[in-house]
Amino acid sequence: MSKSKNKYFVVWEGKTPGIYNSWDECKKQIHGVTAAIYKGFATKEEAIQAINSPYRDYIKKAGKKVSQSSEQNKSTTSPIWESLSVDAACSGNPGMMEYQGVYTGTKELIFHQGPFPDATNNIGEFLALVHGLALLKQRNSNLPLYTDSKTALAWVRNKKAKTELKETERNAVVFDLIERAENWLRTNEYTTRIIKWETSEWGEIPADFGRK
Repeated sequence: MSKSKNKYFVVWEGKTPGIYNSWDECKKQIHGVTAAIYKGFATKEEAIQAINSPYRDYIKKAGKKVSQSSEQNKSTTSPIWESLSVDAACSGNPGMMEYQGVYTGTKELIFHQGPFPDATNNIGEFLALVHGLALLKQRNSNLPLYTDSKTALAWVRNKKAKTELKETERNAVVFDLIERAENWLRTNEYTTRIIKWETSEWGEIPADFGRK
């Protein structure tokens, strides 16, 4: 891998996953890690997009190409327990919605919001994810962030909650939260690694409300 043009380095799998501003810092995170996965990027924007995407999109594993077939056959290992997990629950659709964030390994509650009337689960998942991003940035924390919602991931990536829910007097506070979350995404940069929680492999996400 050519390092001369790269100013930022993404480590997906290493001692501490994240974005590093020099090759020397990146090397510290992958040295001695057999299955280290990393890649260099010329701009910070590219690095942020990469760390919030599956590493197979960039096809680099310890500086070598990874075939699609070997990646598809790779079994999921285990979650990163030193992390934050977020989830939402909604009674009805729309209905009473609430969301929360917990430390993955201990399930210690970090934040909880709601319940809010006339909202949806997708909105809750989105708000939870943005709340987690903002909190981790505020605390200058490099913990990764788990969500089990593909919809929330897409909305955060697009910086837009594409809900079909209509605003009413009852759910005006929810739409205010959505507007604030979208504005935060548009005006803030973050390096948090967002990871899809693999429910089929690991069971329910630790932030789950347990109402299924």
